[in-house]
Amino acid sequence: MTVRRIAILGAESSGKSTLCGALARRFDTLWVPEYLREFVDTQGRVPYEGDQIGIALTQRAREDAAAVQANEFLFCDTTPLMTALYSRVYWGRVDAQLERLAATHATHDYALTLVTAPDTPWVADGLMRESEEVRQRVFAMLVADLDARGVRFVLVEGDLPHRLRQVEAALKVLKPL
Repeated sequence: MTVRRIAILGAESSGKSTLCGALARRFDTLWVPEYLREFVDTQGRVPYEGDQIGIALTQRAREDAAAVQANEFLFCDTTPLMTALYSRVYWGRVDAQLERLAATHATHDYALTLVTAPDTPWVADGLMRESEEVRQRVFAMLVADLDARGVRFVLVEGDLPHRLRQVEAALKVLKPL
């Protein structure tokens, strides 16, 4: 059975994880949590610049591993593209290897890219979330980056029920396998 990978991107505190979990329950499948969150929890710190490529590679490896067990869809809470974007935010540059991995977003087998709007309440969660201002800047950078890379995406907005309806509508128009 072929599994369609759905990339869910967005700035901090924009509801990616909540949406992924809800979609996985709705479609009785798996979702790949954001590895960065685990990294921060286990390391007790935010990543250094040199950690970024390892985080992105681990994210992709976990996605690949889950794809063989998922049913119809695999919801991916972020991709290496977001890791590269945050490298630009915090260090003003992206490691060449990370940029090559991020560039594969357009050619990787994502059937759909969703972007969560930063219209949910911003909530600080310790080390990972910085501010509403950073969230808005990252959102603008993400949309511009996707456009520059030619990656089509669906912007999902509103509360969770509304977002679920938007995603369900977008999934219905995917080409049959």
